[in-house]
Amino acid sequence: MEPVVHIGPRSVRGVRSEGVRVFRGIPYAAGPTGTDRFAAPRPADWTGEFDARAFGPTAPQVNRAGIPGVPDLSAILGTGWTPGEDYLNLNVWTPEDATGGGLPVMVFIHGGAFVGGSGRQASYDGTRFAQDGVVLVTVNYRLGVPGFLRLPGAPDNRGLRDQIAALQWVREHIAAFGGDPDNLTVFGESAGALSVGALLAAAPAGLFRRAIVQSGGASHALTTAQADHVTAVLAGLLGVPATLAAFAEIPDEALTGAVARLEATPLDLTVDGVRDPLMGLSRLGPVIDGDLLTGQPVDAVRLGAAADVDVLAGANSDEMNLYLVALPVPETTESLLHAAAAALHPDPATLLEAYRVAGRGGTPRELLGAIGTDYMFAVPTARLAEAHARHPGGTWRYEFTWTSPGYDGALGACHGLELPFVFDNLGRVDYGVLDVRQDDGTARGLAERLHASWVAFARDGDPGWPRFTPEAPVVRRIGTEWTSTTTADGPERALWRDVR
Repeated sequence: MEPVVHIGPRSVRGVRSEGVRVFRGIPYAAGPTGTDRFAAPRPADWTGEFDARAFGPTAPQVNRAGIPGVPDLSAILGTGWTPGEDYLNLNVWTPEDATGGGLPVMVFIHGGAFVGGSGRQASYDGTRFAQDGVVLVTVNYRLGVPGFLRLPGAPDNRGLRDQIAALQWVREHIAAFGGDPDNLTVFGESAGALSVGALLAAAPAGLFRRAIVQSGGASHALTTAQADHVTAVLAGLLGVPATLAAFAEIPDEALTGAVARLEATPLDLTVDGVRDPLMGLSRLGPVIDGDLLTGQPVDAVRLGAAADVDVLAGANSDEMNLYLVALPVPETTESLLHAAAAALHPDPATLLEAYRVAGRGGTPRELLGAIGTDYMFAVPTARLAEAHARHPGGTWRYEFTWTSPGYDGALGACHGLELPFVFDNLGRVDYGVLDVRQDDGTARGLAERLHASWVAFARDGDPGWPRFTPEAPVVRRIGTEWTSTTTADGPERALWRDVR
């Protein structure tokens, strides 16, 4: 018999699979169409019984599968756009015997540079979480132009507002699925992690109890000047004024095409002396709008935003190798390395020498990878941990060090590599370029242990290693071996301390 869950006067019908009940594509907000694509999210307006047996549509985005010369990144970016109006939807995996309630709840926010991805990706299948006593939720939110482009007359950060609306829906209804709304952990990777970092500052107090930030931080919001520059360039590509009325007339297909062109357009987002916080990996993202975000989220965290939230934050050792090794990019020459360092740091010569002395790379590509990993991921993670560590909520930090065999080991512990282990989906999903294999016994054991740590954190607020404190800044190194250190950040990372 198919499972049915009643949520007030409405109900949802799902499926059973592997001892788990699954409910797919449930609208948590009304479909954003027409001018409403650029409005704040509105309540979902469906009634009666909703058929949640199949995944719903996804946010408009570029279909990247099958591009010549580009490896399979579907495990990270998804397979592309599944059209449909009601794409503000979520998916729930819950144990078969969850009717007693009180289970920990985890809500995952997907990555994809704020322009791609979805909560229906196979790599985010929540079966293993549900089998381990967690109610797991994945969320779709507005991406690209509808989600994050700054437009006069439209609320900023619409994608973040969608995420808040989804979390509020979960708080209101998750008890019917067996979850405890007061024990909710929000977690995300990449753009999803940046979203979680922003939510620590922007979400209403008490919306979630715990947060996990995987390869992100809370230092990546664009200034309004930077966001306005992006809007002007995109409007120029479309040949329209940078107004709400003009953009409301443009169909989603044209907007996604314009985003693809924007990605291919050289664009310096150093505006008014402020460097690009997204390092060119995306042109769209959260904006310091004076409403949800009054500054960089990490500054709000330092002042006590999310003071009672438990925070687990980490990065992978070789994040940038996904981009520099797996993707078709120009050869990293000495001149390119120096230009990149100069774009990120006011003293590039001192920076490069410090990374060489620290043994962070012997070739220009290796040095660029180390610098980019630190600027975009490791240093913002450290800043977030330091900002939160003096507040009542616990703080934990990790570094994922397991090395993929891909590209003869050159991928290292690249961006996104922890995802198969967090979701414990080895053998269930083809991870493509990440080259994580079910028949690797070391990987199998690591997946079981890392997944169990995330479950324990959501359940009890303790991932299994000491807290990160100002007096003892413990970082758990997670790989073939698990070790702890209080000296994870070498002198080369100290050079970023005052760089914004």
